Amino acid sequence: MVMGKRRVEIPTFFAGHLLVAMPGMPDPRFARTVIYMCAHTKDGAMGLVVNKPFTQLSFPDLLDQLGIKAPPRAKAIRLRSGGPVEAGRGFVLHSDDYMHDGTMPVQDGIALTATVDILKAMADGGGPARSLLALGYANWGPGQLETEMTGNGWLTVPADEAIVFDSDLESKWERALVKAGAHPSFLSGEAGHA
Repeated sequence: MVMGKRRVEIPTFFAGHLLVAMPGMPDPRFARTVIYMCAHTKDGAMGLVVNKPFTQLSFPDLLDQLGIKAPPRAKAIRLRSGGPVEAGRGFVLHSDDYMHDGTMPVQDGIALTATVDILKAMADGGGPARSLLALGYANWGPGQLETEMTGNGWLTVPADEAIVFDSDLESKWERALVKAGAHPSFLSGEAGHA
């Protein structure tokens, strides 16, 4: 799209963006959810929920299951429920100051790693400056996410590192809506209405 003399790129795919559930989200697993989109192509999409805690397991318990000695500081690291798919699979979304084998850059400043090495580094106080450890993920098949978006299920907004990484889970959904230029009280859950 061209506006004046400046060309404005409208993203077709939303890797590196936040997916924000609309108030009328029909799937209760995603009600009031904010998802960081790690990948989105014509073949499908994958993201991590950033505002839901994972309460069935602690980080020290996870390290213990992996045979890694948990130092006292490990208690401060909280797990997130990354989505309903493969809840036993872990992902670390993090600042790109940590880049090793198996790390996938997602956008400027943010990367994704799903190896045990990053967990060891985090437990030892090394690792990335900012991180989010999620168990499970959300995914969509080809065209599925686009259909949900046109059905008034989701809004997208460029990612905001504070919304992605901070620990204030309760306010992330409303902050993401406001960043998208919306407010929950002004939105309708019905398709075709605002």
